[in-house]
Parts: sequence; C-alpha cells; structure tokens
Amino acid sequence: MKLTSFNPLIVTAHSDDLIRLFEELGFEVRHEKKDLDSAASRDVRMRDANGNHVDIVQVDQMPRDLAEIRMNVDNFEQAYDLLTAHGFRSTRTDGTISEDSSGKGIGMVSPSGFILALAQHIKR
Repeated sequence: MKLTSFNPLIVTAHSDDLIRLFEELGFEVRHEKKDLDSAASRDVRMRDANGNHVDIVQVDQMPRDLAEIRMNVDNFEQAYDLLTAHGFRSTRTDGTISEDSSGKGIGMVSPSGFILALAQHIKR
C-alpha cells in the first residue's frame, strides 16, 4: 500500500466561510463534489501554489468544526485492514464505506481518539 496524499480535512457546518478563509491564505478550489451519499452535502479539495492541500467537508448538523487527517491510498482494503489491526474503528455506527464512481472512503478513529479519513481515489 502506498500513500498518495496526506493532509488536513475540516468537517464543518460553515464551508463557505472556511473556503473564503483558505482562499485568502492562497488556496484555490481544485475539486468539488456535491450530493454525496453520506451526512456530508459538499466535499471541497483546495490546493496552494506550494502543493499543500486542505479538504473541507460540509455537514450541516455539526455543532462545531472537527479536524481530521485525510489519508489517500492506492489500496483501500489493505489500508483498512492495517488500521483495523491497529485498533482503529469506523466513525459510522453502521460501518458502511462510502463509494461512488470516483472513489471510496470512510472515517477511522484511533484507540486514542484521532481520526483518519481513509480514501482511495479511483482514476479513470
């Protein structure tokens, strides 16, 4: 398994405000997904001129912002098994993996409480 990216991800009920903030910091929206099959209604990937990334996910019912680490991999199943072997568990009560034509992902919480947003981007 190979990491393809590793960057901060912010889950918020106020994505427009955070997008504006990061634009003022020099980031540009590179990709946006809407109408997702989860609690999220919007997923925005931003990048600056130095190649740094930040992802912003809109979840309307979030009482306060939550910072996670997005971990993109080239082999989702292998990374999932590795994290599970280290005591990580799904952030979803039903354990379902979000999947569409461009990728799959799931939040995984560590035994100590930090969250990795595990994802595999499917390139066509």
